[in-house]
Amino acid sequence: MKMLNIKSSKRYIVKLAFLTIPLVPVVSSCDEDFLTAEPELTVLEGNNFATPALVLAQVNGLYSSIKHGRFLGGRYQIYNDIRGEEFVNRTANNVTGYSIWNQTGGADEPYLTDIWSRGYLTINRTNLFLKGLAENPNSVPAETAKQYEGEAKFIRAMSYFYLVQMFAKPYVADNGASPGLPLRLQAETTSANNSLARSTVAQVYTQILKDLNEAETALPEKYSTGANNTTLNITRANKAAVIALKARVYLVMGRYADVITESDKIVSAAAPFTSPLAGAYAYKLESSLANNFSNYSTTTATANTNTEVILAAPFADLDAPGTQNQIGYYYNAGNIEFTLNTTTGIYADTQFRTEDVRKSALTATYTGLTAQPRILTKFSGTSPYTTWVPLIRYGEVLLNLAEAEARVGSEVRALALLLAVHHRSDPSWIYVPTGKQNLINTILTERRIELLGEGFRTNDVFRTQQPLLSRGAGSATVLASIPTTDPRYLLPIPTAEVLTNGAL
Repeated sequence: MKMLNIKSSKRYIVKLAFLTIPLVPVVSSCDEDFLTAEPELTVLEGNNFATPALVLAQVNGLYSSIKHGRFLGGRYQIYNDIRGEEFVNRTANNVTGYSIWNQTGGADEPYLTDIWSRGYLTINRTNLFLKGLAENPNSVPAETAKQYEGEAKFIRAMSYFYLVQMFAKPYVADNGASPGLPLRLQAETTSANNSLARSTVAQVYTQILKDLNEAETALPEKYSTGANNTTLNITRANKAAVIALKARVYLVMGRYADVITESDKIVSAAAPFTSPLAGAYAYKLESSLANNFSNYSTTTATANTNTEVILAAPFADLDAPGTQNQIGYYYNAGNIEFTLNTTTGIYADTQFRTEDVRKSALTATYTGLTAQPRILTKFSGTSPYTTWVPLIRYGEVLLNLAEAEARVGSEVRALALLLAVHHRSDPSWIYVPTGKQNLINTILTERRIELLGEGFRTNDVFRTQQPLLSRGAGSATVLASIPTTDPRYLLPIPTAEVLTNGAL
């Protein structure tokens, strides 16, 4: 299928109205590791807080919602990377992002609409859960309720953060004065309140930070009980996850001193960099970047020995991202929708050397096609594509802090953080300092190498107010440079939302 026809598009819009505002509370009936895929269970309102097990099922359902393949389990990351210069489309299939890659996808693009609707579905589920938890104070012990409330607020903050970066002008463009998103904080069970005007970008970020600050005080440093407690530290938000996400939010806002303040809670003052957070999981870089892209075993209490991934979207054979949502399907041998741009993308940059293990071990020449393109192999190319998707990992935390230090803090520490990340994969690389701006630019280049295929590229372009360099809108030898004033620079709010929200 290449495109939706008009009739099916109309059905899609009708469906969206119900996705955005679910009519009944929904919980996911999966185990505490979110790995058992079972049909979602609709529970009559008033009964879904009857037992601790039902309350936990709802918490699990919130994680299942945010990790959906059409939200943070695949599509969001893919679309944020393919808009830039790193990938070349092979299949010309709009279903798998061709129109996003070549910058022709507009407000009617159904798969962008999916990201919007899945994001707001998750947000409304958190609102319903928070309302129900407050109305049923005896459903679980007080400390458990506090933790669950923190997890829900973290998930709501993360959902808004990803959506506002995709569908609104960057905060740094005008200190958040531009129109942002409809800020839905009320639990909805009907479509009566569909009409809601956009809050400003600044107001959305204020709410994101409010949720994260409250989550930080509510969540544990680590999960230390339960059969699979080590796995819970990678699949559920803990204090380090909140702090790391908050630092990323401040980075996007250009509040670099705040990035340093937050990051210092989970990064030691000097190398070797580890998390000093008291009682927390011992975060540090893995010896190999490849260790972060796996299907972590969950059969024993010590199964997860990964020290770098702070939060991941977990998948399993019966809980896969879904058809044409899987990152490995797009980039690896699954279907190779996109190959690496080896001419004008980061692959060709002199900082990404042949000696770099990230190039030799996480990219490959695919001989199954006549052209024998170079492909990204971070995520498994074998069906059903169950590589866990890192949402927050320590390598990114160090690069966030490195950039903030380079901009407003210690250039010495910034360089040490940069070298910690780069030398893991290319220990013989030598950086010769030539000034503050060169250091900043080198760190930004390092982000493109280290985070390739993980969904950061477009957001990094936007927060630094750079033109969007597009391989899809350009040619094999010349990238198109899309300025910040170009209508193609920002993605529009979906038509489906405009049709159901009269206040837009």
